[in-house]
Amino acid sequence: MLGFLTARQAGVDDPLRLRRVESTRRVLSLKLNPDRDVDRIHGNGINTIDIEAVEGRYMLSGGADGVIVIYDLENFGGKQQYTCKAVSTVGRSSRHVHKFSVETVQWYPYDTGMFISSSFDKTMKVWDTETLKPAEVFEFEGNVYNHHLSPIARKHSLIAVGTKNPKIQLCDLKSGSRIHVLQGHRAEVLSVRWSPRYEHILASASADSQVKVWDVRRASCSLLTLDQHNGDKSKASSEAVNTAHNGRVNGLCFSGDGLYLLTTGTDDRMRLWNSATGENTLVNYGKVCNESRKRLQFTVSRGCSPEFVFVPCGSSVAVYALHTGQLVTMLRGHYNNVDCCEFHPDYQELYSGGKDCNILAWVPVLRASDVEEESDSANKGAAEQPSVNPAFQDAWSSDED
Repeated sequence: MLGFLTARQAGVDDPLRLRRVESTRRVLSLKLNPDRDVDRIHGNGINTIDIEAVEGRYMLSGGADGVIVIYDLENFGGKQQYTCKAVSTVGRSSRHVHKFSVETVQWYPYDTGMFISSSFDKTMKVWDTETLKPAEVFEFEGNVYNHHLSPIARKHSLIAVGTKNPKIQLCDLKSGSRIHVLQGHRAEVLSVRWSPRYEHILASASADSQVKVWDVRRASCSLLTLDQHNGDKSKASSEAVNTAHNGRVNGLCFSGDGLYLLTTGTDDRMRLWNSATGENTLVNYGKVCNESRKRLQFTVSRGCSPEFVFVPCGSSVAVYALHTGQLVTMLRGHYNNVDCCEFHPDYQELYSGGKDCNILAWVPVLRASDVEEESDSANKGAAEQPSVNPAFQDAWSSDED
């Protein structure tokens, strides 16, 4: 680390290299933090969580009880041990609460004044954070499995919605109406995801074993239908359609740069695809346990080299190297199945929610030298208590002295 610091000071190395090294070290040292608790509000399992990208301070959670909670992750007290407080709740007593399980929650990418939730009560609601009342309600014919709003879009404000209906619905935030339908899947759409690189590119995963990539500006069919065999018909069965998995595809996630797409299926496999060509990179992650009949929320680290994938696997979270498929570690702490996890890129922390109604915080472990320095500075500060308030001390300096 000292070598990286010296090279950065001398201008030999790009500062980004030091940042990537430290981010990677922090991810590799993730442990369950015994000093940080998250308020337990949900009475049933937690299906989805999301951390806003504006300040990186507030977290949303949605549960099987229909309740939505907003948490403040900031530690104002400065103490080592603290609890992330629930600052607002859309509870069962609210007349606007979802009647059934909340499947997806998402912050508006540019402002914490709005967030969106979707539920098995066949609705998607756009909420005003200040009043905790829905500003807009979209109703659908079937259960809503997932929705997603583009994190980078400037030219459109479309929300992609996957429901029990095979057609993907595109809802416009500006007009408050459903403006377009994408047809091609033959079963319910379990997951949808906008590309973090191109604002008009959308990926969708379905129970028909297919993953499709769409350009929403085109009126025709999808751009790509991912094929796990890369067009080798000798390996494929006699089926005419391309399949990404041999079971239901219930998880989608782009890499941070949008160049790769990860998918998970009930065939206990995870696959990495080139998002531009649709080619299966054939990275072998081994058996990735997946028994979920609904969407599985997993995530990819950002700012590391190499990047890592965090996947719920039973009551643990499995951490894989993105491009090699190596299982790095298993994060164990939940008492029941994990349903969702979210990576915090500002601090390289991970939050996970599960059927045990708990949200756990996984944070990087400090190096021994850091701990020693902190304790030494604390002891020194206590021993050398200044007799004069620092605000009134004379800090004047002159070249003549």
